[in-house]
Amino acid sequence: MSVPMTRGVLFVHSAPTALCPHIEWAIGSVVEDRTDLTWAPQSAAPGMYRAEVHWSAPQGTGAQLASALRGWAHLRYEVTEEPSQGVDGSRWSHTPELGIFHATTDSAGNIMVGEDRIRFAYEQGTGDPAAVYHELSLALGEAWDEELEPFRHATEGAPVRWLHQVG
Repeated sequence: MSVPMTRGVLFVHSAPTALCPHIEWAIGSVVEDRTDLTWAPQSAAPGMYRAEVHWSAPQGTGAQLASALRGWAHLRYEVTEEPSQGVDGSRWSHTPELGIFHATTDSAGNIMVGEDRIRFAYEQGTGDPAAVYHELSLALGEAWDEELEPFRHATEGAPVRWLHQVG
């Protein structure tokens, strides 16, 4: 029986030097292969480094990567997993200050907010538009986007590496 495959990208937006080999080890444990990332200085955070890796592996690898990196102080990262056979796409964003955020994405990478989450926002708002706005902002991960945006721009032109896992 073949395992459905998908693709994605792991963006390590900023990591201290001492953490870089541990990140490579964590990624390698998920994709079951040694990873040697190309680290570049992160201009948005002097003293920090960034790396980017594109991957092709079985469905669920994005969640495994996000989990493997979760909880390390001073680490900013994003993982995306493209939609694949019978499965929506996903995006995980992590910052030291905010922790981890997960969202389901469509084929264009847009965050999809479900009916239950929208109903929750209405219920929390109880007639206060500012409260509804706040809840929808949380559902869209706007705080993570605001914090990560300077780091995303600093990665333009960064070297890219591909990892393949045959499941």
